[in-house]
Amino acid sequence: MTAPASLAPHYGAVVVGGGQAGLSASHYLSTHGIDHVVFEKNTVVHKWKDERWDAFCLVTPNWQCQLPGHPYDGNDPHGFMVKDQIIAYVDGFVHKVAAPVVEHTAVIMIERAGDGFRVTTTAGTVTADAVILATSLYGAPFIPAAAARLPEDIVQIHTAGYRNPGQLPDGAVVVVGSGQSGAQIAEDLHLAGRKVHMVTGNAPRCARFYRGRDVVDWLWDVGQYEITVADDGMGKKRHDTNHYLTGRDGGRDIDLRAFALQGMALYGRLSGVAGGKMLFEQNLRANLDNADRVYNGINALIDRHIAANGIDAPAGEPYRPVWEPENEPAELDLEAAGVSSIVWATGFSADWSFVGLPIFDGTGYPVHRHGVTDIPGVYVLGLPWLWTWGSGRFLSVGRDAEFVVSHLAASRIEATTPALKRAG
Repeated sequence: MTAPASLAPHYGAVVVGGGQAGLSASHYLSTHGIDHVVFEKNTVVHKWKDERWDAFCLVTPNWQCQLPGHPYDGNDPHGFMVKDQIIAYVDGFVHKVAAPVVEHTAVIMIERAGDGFRVTTTAGTVTADAVILATSLYGAPFIPAAAARLPEDIVQIHTAGYRNPGQLPDGAVVVVGSGQSGAQIAEDLHLAGRKVHMVTGNAPRCARFYRGRDVVDWLWDVGQYEITVADDGMGKKRHDTNHYLTGRDGGRDIDLRAFALQGMALYGRLSGVAGGKMLFEQNLRANLDNADRVYNGINALIDRHIAANGIDAPAGEPYRPVWEPENEPAELDLEAAGVSSIVWATGFSADWSFVGLPIFDGTGYPVHRHGVTDIPGVYVLGLPWLWTWGSGRFLSVGRDAEFVVSHLAASRIEATTPALKRAG
């Protein structure tokens, strides 16, 4: 990383966000010889160092770590890097790219300025021919408003602040949200012997291994990671919840039903808080059934691939529930249950407040096609389903960056060609 000694008044491009998406953009901007700066409000490895719990590990196998010019080169391609290894991998990319990053510098506003853009930051104002918004959808941690009605003596923490079971006071723990983070943190607490109350949602789940291989390997062969938003309709996939499973201890399924047999309490979606009680929708059974339906559907897709290609593989069979809820709990009395803390696994809110440009739809989501917006010179990068199922991950964020920067570079050439012809 090569932070500029001082800001230039003008750049060919400004990149907002110094995560893997912004650094990938910097890599390709340098390849094209485009002068640029990357503004990062924290540090380039902030998300990995400061917003991941101690037992965090990758859910996808190491071979999918394919940042540009920096593929995984370890001796365990089918393993799952743990937190320190991930940080080391990203650090290696940071040093290799040597991006001109200005850390601890927030972008306050981006607006039009003549044929380009004015970018106001906490370190000063610059202008640019183009801007790449690489801030992802993971802005501020989202906690439902109902949290304000919980008893004051209960410790509340978001997944971004969770580190390990020992940081929470003794007593039972409620985990709200059954996406990847929620399911893995619930497992972390459960394995530590804590009483866990898991509030489920509509997150799907996936097998870790099936018919002799990691499911991710099968899905790569099937071509699932190359499916584009154009194949399924633009925008339909952008807010999909990730499937829950884990790479912990070599990788395994996460089966909430099995946890229930071992003493974890399960509930439907949170509907409110009143009188020291958490209230729930009556959809626990539906949530579990839907997660299993996706699980079995993915395995059936693999079955069809194996049959169609005559692949010799061990037999497989559908998942059958190991536990069914006898009733649908409508409420949880927190004091009676001995609950001391709540982990909010409720995701993040995107922050586009600094973008003073008309690039958003009615929901506040940027309108784009493969990262290219309708405003010439404005790009987005690092979003889930930016173009393919692999977008936003170590697997494909580099390819998306290459596409975006190639478009930016071609646009610069088109803009200068008429002037060159007139000069000739």
